[in-house]
Amino acid sequence: MREQYRSEDFVEKDLAADPMDQFARWFRQVAGEGALQEPNAMVVSTADPEGRPSSRTVLLKHYDGRGFVFFTNYGSRKGRELAANPHVSLLFPWHPLARQVIVTGTAARVGREETVAYFRTRPHGSQLGAWASDQSTVVGSRQELTARYDELAARYPEGEKVPAPPHWGGFRVVPDAIEFWQGRENRLHDRLRYVRDGPAADWRVERLCP
Repeated sequence: MREQYRSEDFVEKDLAADPMDQFARWFRQVAGEGALQEPNAMVVSTADPEGRPSSRTVLLKHYDGRGFVFFTNYGSRKGRELAANPHVSLLFPWHPLARQVIVTGTAARVGREETVAYFRTRPHGSQLGAWASDQSTVVGSRQELTARYDELAARYPEGEKVPAPPHWGGFRVVPDAIEFWQGRENRLHDRLRYVRDGPAADWRVERLCP
């Protein structure tokens, strides 16, 4: 299976000076096209202390000049791996538009106030689910999981405040490199990568061979 990508030029002069501004441009375009059901879906890749990788799809919940934020159970596999090894990669696979964004950087927990503020915006059922699921652990059956949920639903009926779990919260990925990939004809794709040598350093752009 093969597809010939036919896209317009993606060249250095068209880039924003800051990669987060460039990400915002592309994200607005992808979200506005309506070609993707969840344009904020991203693949989060982590590694354990022995270097064994793992990946999963997570929803981006916020981004700004400080980085990219997602939320999870801190006891999950990704949470445990990030606690031991904060190096992380994010991949936004926007295939319908022949685009990808690849982020590498380090992850750190967001403040508790930020976590609680976001938790309050989640649907009631999702709030209960954060308590019911001991993410990444073995569960005996689907019935066992739903029984936990039903117990919580009885304790916190719709309209009642659900406390944010202490084991649940956000990570902010602070990038040290962001690559913007645009599919082109004959597999001569455009790959423009912003890199910097430290948090206080200026961003520079380099073009990569496809």
